[in-house]
Amino acid sequence: MTGRRPYPSAVSPVSAPVPRARRLATPVGVMALVVGAFGYVGAVDPNQPGHYPVCPLLRITGLYCPGCGGLRSAHAVAHGDIAAALGSNALAVVGYGVLAVLWVVWMFRAARGRPMSLAVKPAVWWGIGAVLLIFSVVRNLPFGSALAP
Repeated sequence: MTGRRPYPSAVSPVSAPVPRARRLATPVGVMALVVGAFGYVGAVDPNQPGHYPVCPLLRITGLYCPGCGGLRSAHAVAHGDIAAALGSNALAVVGYGVLAVLWVVWMFRAARGRPMSLAVKPAVWWGIGAVLLIFSVVRNLPFGSALAP
């Protein structure tokens, strides 16, 4: 090929606009999965032993990981008990809020036909990792026992 474009400049392929229902299908589908997961965790109490596996880190070392208490937190959120959710895993509750905001932004962008993209800088990922590490360490120390599930 000699570098020529396959279409003359006066005639260019025009893609048909994507219907709104199709643009919203993915975010609505993701929300359906999230609602289903929260519904399951809300119906099957993680406070009762035998329904969910035990955290491997907790079982082996006796230390709480950043996710320990997350299912109990989701169960409490599903029942509208935010205080209990914060007591089980405060960081998970913050995460639920952040993800909810991101989902709303995704819905608005999809409704307007704009793609959703998250260009997160490496420093932000390092910051998130640091917060998770600090949260894990503090919740395993005597003065941070309020953060333990």
